[in-house]
Parts: sequence; C-alpha cells; structure tokens
Amino acid sequence: MTYRPAADRYSRMIYRKCGTSGLKLPAISLGLWHNFGHDTPHQVKRDICRTAFDHGITHFDLANNYGPPPGSAEEAFGEILKTDFAGHRDELIISSKAGYLMWDGPYGEWGSRKYVIASCDQSLKRMGLDYVDIFYSHRFDPETPLEETMMALDHIVRSGRALYVGISSYNSARTREAAAILKELGTPCLIHQPSYNILNRWVERDGLKETLTELGIGSIAFTPLAQGILTGKYLNGIPEGSRAVQGKSLDPATITPRAIESVRALNAIAARRGQTLAQMAIAWVLRDGGITTALIGASRPEQVVDCVGAIGNLDFTAAELAEIDAVAAEEDINLWARSSAE
Repeated sequence: MTYRPAADRYSRMIYRKCGTSGLKLPAISLGLWHNFGHDTPHQVKRDICRTAFDHGITHFDLANNYGPPPGSAEEAFGEILKTDFAGHRDELIISSKAGYLMWDGPYGEWGSRKYVIASCDQSLKRMGLDYVDIFYSHRFDPETPLEETMMALDHIVRSGRALYVGISSYNSARTREAAAILKELGTPCLIHQPSYNILNRWVERDGLKETLTELGIGSIAFTPLAQGILTGKYLNGIPEGSRAVQGKSLDPATITPRAIESVRALNAIAARRGQTLAQMAIAWVLRDGGITTALIGASRPEQVVDCVGAIGNLDFTAAELAEIDAVAAEEDINLWARSSAE
C-alpha cells in the first residue's frame, strides 16, 4: 500500500528557528545512528521513519559511518526516500557528516579536504541525492588546520553538495574559531551538534550554549536520553536486548547503582509532571531555548510517538529544576569527550 503521510502532521510539531538563520527545525529530530543498519529489518526502519514524518519530524540526521556496517544507514534511508518519501524531498531536512573512519589508508577519516569532500560524495551516492541540507564536520581534527576543514565545508556548499554546514562535538573555543573562518569564507556555520542530557552536561561547563546563542548558531543535542538510560528501560538494572548488552556504544559499566538510583528519582519527578521519563528528559534539554532541537533515536515506532509527546510540556518550575539537579548524578558517558577537549 502506498504511504500517505498524515494530513495533520505539521500541527503535531513545534518548529524553531535555527539560530539567526531562516531555517526552522522541528523540536524533535530523528537520528539514524542505531537501528538503521543491517542488524534491523528494513520494514522496521520504514515504520520508524513514517511514524516520525506523520508526527511532524522533518529532520533526519545521518553520518557516513552509521550502520552497521558503515554506510548502510544512508543506503537504507536512500531506499526510504525512493519509496515512502518519494515526492516529499522538499519537505525534509536531511543531514550527514564526515569525520570518523570509513575506509582504509590515511585518507579515510578525520578532517582533511581530501577526506571530507570524498566522504560527502559517497554519502550523496548512497542516499541517491543531489544534495543534503546540512553537512557536518563530525569531529575536530587536531592534526589538520581548522582552515582546511572549514574550507572543505565551504566548497561543499558552493559546489551544490549541501545547503548549510555545521560542526559536531567542538568545544566553545574551537566553535568560535570555526565560526569565524566560515563567516569570512561567506558560508556561515548554521548549527552545532553536541551530546547533551541530564547526566552529561559538558556543554554547560564549557559555556557552549552561551557561545552558540552569542554567535547566532543553532544547536541539535544528540543523546538527549543518554542512549536509553533516561528511559524506563533501566529502572531495575540492565534488561535483555538493551543497548548496554548489545556490545555497541553503551558500556554496561556505566549503568552503576548510583545511575539507577538517579534514574528512579528522575522518573518520580517525571511522573508528577504527567510525563514519561523520556519525555521529561527531552523537555529538559529543550527547556530554555538554548537548544534548537533534540535528536532522538528509536528502535520501534512507539518510541518516536512517546518522544514527540515531550513537546506537550516544555516548561519547568524553578523547584523542579532544582530537584532534578539534586538527584541527577552526572555520569561518565560522554564518548565524544576527546573531540570536545581538543
């Protein structure tokens, strides 16, 4: 049966301006980091994307290395673009990135012009696109001049491969440097993608949120649910089938008794707010307007629906915020700390 998106999809979502640009992004975006590789049936991927679009999620975020294997998430999304989303390209914001290992040899990762442009071309081919809306430098490269990486992003826009560019996991100081270079080149930095959640607050200590506001750069927070920790899944320990036992990106050692205690206390606060823990965690990330959009992942369509429910209550009282701060024990779960520390 031919997919027809929900007629009321745009009334189900809040859209926010991305920094000082003219682009609006949904308050909730869908990331294809996990569950879009060969380890997930294609129909599940289709159902997740359909549900997202039906609920007003117009932004789909990818990277060259998403899978497994690397590249397979872009290939899967390319198929979805040809089938389910055929005729809807201009309603979508599609992003991809380059920075992590993709092929053998000295040109297969990091931030050289050689790698960044070649990777962009490969991503476009996998998705069957002429351009992406946003293309990112996925991580700071300490061994390549920042000017070279930013000039590669500028070239990608000027050559028609992307409409906008962004950076991911750059600290505040490096963000200022990158933004200044891009501004001088005439291709402003549209957006920054940092990891950020109740248990991982490096962007606050680093001053990155204030820097982005000052520079007029938008932001999309990934791992707002701490890779599933900030859901009901870990209230009683580590369940079978969870990300922590799949040998992927969530180390089961991070699910400490202290973390479980924090999650249970946060869950009680969420219940008093009439929200699930996931909904409150997303609302917390979006709470003060300092973050443009929260980037969620999903293994089932129902998880998308639950996350979108967060926009029903984005307001917190001072007492609620203080209680969250008091019970949230920040955990060592930032896998991208090295990039933001360079």
